[in-house]
Amino acid sequence: MEDKKVYRAHVLVLPYPSQGHINPMLQFSKRLASKGLKLTFAITLFISKSFNVGRSAVEIETISDGYDEGGFAEAENIHAYLKRMEACGSKTLTEIITKHRSSSNPIDCILYDPFLYWALDVANKFGLVGAAFFTQPCAVNYVYYLVHHGLLKLPIVETPVSIPGLPLLEIQDMPSFIYVQGQYPAYFDMVLNQFSNADKAHFLLVNTFYDLEQEVVDSMSKFCPLLTIGPTVPSFYLDNRVQNDKDNDLNLYKLLDPSICTNWLNTKPERSVVYVSFGSMACLRNEQMEELAWGLKQSNFYFLWVVRASEEPKLPKQFIREIADKGFLMNWSPQLEVLSNKALGCFFSHGGWNSSIEALCLEVPMVVMPQWTDQPMNAKCVEDIWKVGIRVRVDEDGIVRREEIENCVREVMEGEKGREMRRNSKKWRELAIKAVSEGGTTDKNIDEFVSKLTNFRQEV
Repeated sequence: MEDKKVYRAHVLVLPYPSQGHINPMLQFSKRLASKGLKLTFAITLFISKSFNVGRSAVEIETISDGYDEGGFAEAENIHAYLKRMEACGSKTLTEIITKHRSSSNPIDCILYDPFLYWALDVANKFGLVGAAFFTQPCAVNYVYYLVHHGLLKLPIVETPVSIPGLPLLEIQDMPSFIYVQGQYPAYFDMVLNQFSNADKAHFLLVNTFYDLEQEVVDSMSKFCPLLTIGPTVPSFYLDNRVQNDKDNDLNLYKLLDPSICTNWLNTKPERSVVYVSFGSMACLRNEQMEELAWGLKQSNFYFLWVVRASEEPKLPKQFIREIADKGFLMNWSPQLEVLSNKALGCFFSHGGWNSSIEALCLEVPMVVMPQWTDQPMNAKCVEDIWKVGIRVRVDEDGIVRREEIENCVREVMEGEKGREMRRNSKKWRELAIKAVSEGGTTDKNIDEFVSKLTNFRQEV
């Protein structure tokens, strides 16, 4: 049944179809809905099978990526996937816009992930507002912007690299596509193509908050004006101004019973547990998995380790039996509930942006073991700018040894640096709450976005 209520504006949201991109855009959508906008969230048919938005003001539509039965896993490679998604996605996105044109709330704006830069062409075709939503931090976006426009030449031959708004960077501090030349060329093209038509977008929105990246935001804004609209952590954990917003809505991995791990955590002393998770995509080498396992055991702290089913065969034999008194392993976890539990003392992470910003907002210091894409640069920020964590060091074989893992965990859990990290984490949490609260930098930027969309509707 058609919604007869007339809203201030209608935004159609198009995320890149992976968990780490969908959830922050959905959280932002909920916040926009709380400001009086109508939100329609477009996900692929395949993703929709595991998607449950619950009680929300956000409506769901489906588009096709050309792989409706199996999603990305069906595709021959990332290049083939992106090519077919552009063709099928453009067509089905057009159909959604057309369907709503005769309704009481026609679509005014396409809010899109710039990994799908072609969505802006669809918006322009219909005379709609185009708003690019960058899910990664401003520092990473700025580096990609500079490379795309030839302002940072590759390959990098001299270090350290000086970029206004950032500390001096060594090659290993850069996004992995830059410091490992030729790694995953199709992904590298994708991150650079974010800026192929971004100058034609009406808005560039970044999932960060101003105080967190003030200097780099100011530097990048000289080239392309942007609005910081993060952190996109559920409102329940920050300002609590958005109703029914306590958790991320998409989990591509089955979580049988969240209470199993929270009950285990509740039996542990305050700040006594190390939470270990490498997100939804990272795959560790067998040798690295073994070193991580024994490093955690040698630290002698309690640990909750998320080991996806595909990674379980890499665990050392007898490991689960040997750590029964200290460790708890599960295939997936309710991460926000875990991070907000008082038993947590440390987050051992891959340094993905969603995990990093959640840890910052929930006051949990980190040990970071970056794998690829934006993670090395996130780790640099965590360790040297925000000073809320420590980055592990790899040996000449590219492996983080168990002694390094043990030492880093001990430093965060019981060292003087760990105490400083906790103090800094508290500061960043307070600033995150301030940003999204009424009158904060993020709140003002969102109000500006909403106001301009409302004016656009009135002018049409």
